[in-house]
Order: sequence, then C-alpha cells, then structure tokens
Amino acid sequence: MSIATLPTPKSGGLEGGPKHVAIIMDGNGRWATHRGKPRLFGHQAGAKRVRQVVKCCPDLGVKYLTIFAFSTENWKRTQAEVSGLMALFRRYIQREANYLHKMGTCVRFIGDRDRLDDKLQALMDYLERLTEGNDETHLTIAINYGSRDEVTRASQRMAVEVAAGRLDPADVNSEVLSRFLDTCVLPDPDLVIRTSGEARISNFLLWQSAYAEYEFIDTHWPDFTPDVFEAVVRRYGQRDRRFGAVSTE
Repeated sequence: MSIATLPTPKSGGLEGGPKHVAIIMDGNGRWATHRGKPRLFGHQAGAKRVRQVVKCCPDLGVKYLTIFAFSTENWKRTQAEVSGLMALFRRYIQREANYLHKMGTCVRFIGDRDRLDDKLQALMDYLERLTEGNDETHLTIAINYGSRDEVTRASQRMAVEVAAGRLDPADVNSEVLSRFLDTCVLPDPDLVIRTSGEARISNFLLWQSAYAEYEFIDTHWPDFTPDVFEAVVRRYGQRDRRFGAVSTE
C-alpha cells in the first residue's frame, strides 16, 4: 500500500500507535539548496509544515508532539542563518499563537532560554500562558536545547536541593532526576523520527528516549506531509515493544 492510499484513520487514533512522538526536523537547508534557494527559504517552508503535522495529531492518536527546532550546537552556524532563525521563531509565535490556541494545543518550550533574546523569551512566555489550559495536543518546542546540557542543568538544580537539605542524596534515583529535567511534565517519547536521511540522534532527548522506537527516513522536513507522518505512525504499531523483556509469543 502506498503512502498516498493509506486509509483515513478513525477519530481517536490508530490502534497501538504512539502517544508521544518526538521529531528531529532535519533537511530544511538541503531542501532549499537543491532548489537553488537560500537555506532560510527551507527553514520557512519547514515552519509551515509544523502546522500541518500538529493538526493531524489528534486523528492519529498522538497526544504529545515534541519538535527539535534549534540545538545548543546550532549556534555554530553562520551569524546570518542564526539571526534568520531567531527572527523566524519570533514570527512563528506571533503568527501561529491564536491558531494553536484555537486548535486546543498546549505549547511548551524546553531548552536553556538564557541565551535567547528578550523579545523571543517574552513571546515564548506569552504563548505558554495563552495555551496552558489546552489539552487537545501538547506541542513541545525545543529551542537552544541539548540533552547533555539539560541533564547538566538538572543535576545542578538537584545539587542545590541537596545542599539546602531539602533532598537526601540517598534518595536520588532516575525518577528523582527526571523531575528536574525540562520535560518533567511530559511522558517519555514512544517514537523518535529523524528526517532527511541522517542516522544519528544529535543530542536530542537522550535520557527520555531510552526505550523509544526510532525511525530514520530520507524525506526532508519540508516534504514531511501528514501522509508520511501517518505511514511512520502505522509502522510503529507493527513493532514488538518488550522494554527488555522476552516476547511470550
């Protein structure tokens, strides 16, 4: 069955499908370059694709969607591209805020905000406050995010609690550490998707994805249509997830 002819899912989602999908949205720049366009043209096209993917989540049964928008390593790109991306993030929030709220989407941001400019931080705070009561889809956007950085910051916060006598070192375990992570209010991802043909995880949700299923697909992010998304979600439902146990079949 081709992707284009997949049947429309019934309301409530696909049986056995993932509840939390995380996506490394890769390939925007290459997609643009192949078309003779500047890299920022690809990032703009990728931003538009986010709306379509968020919109189809409820029909696929995806309650939580986490997208990797800008990593702690992306500051190494040219100043022009970084500045363009930051401007794109500001425009995205301004343009999409009311639409996301109308769709019942609860938006959160993860990552270290300190390096981001004040206007962008204010817009992020505004969107989180605007949508905090929504529950149709939970969209988490990772900006200036790196998993090692996240765990480092979580460890620092936990160390402060220990030093203050509010946390006994003997009580520290994986569950306690998870409560200090940026994702503390989210379930762990069931499925992690990376677009554009790269087969690496690039410091994304390392702790949270310990038992996630992975899909590395050749499609560049601007070409990641709802049909492609549905096909990947359907493949997830065919996997045997044992979490370290032995299958009884």
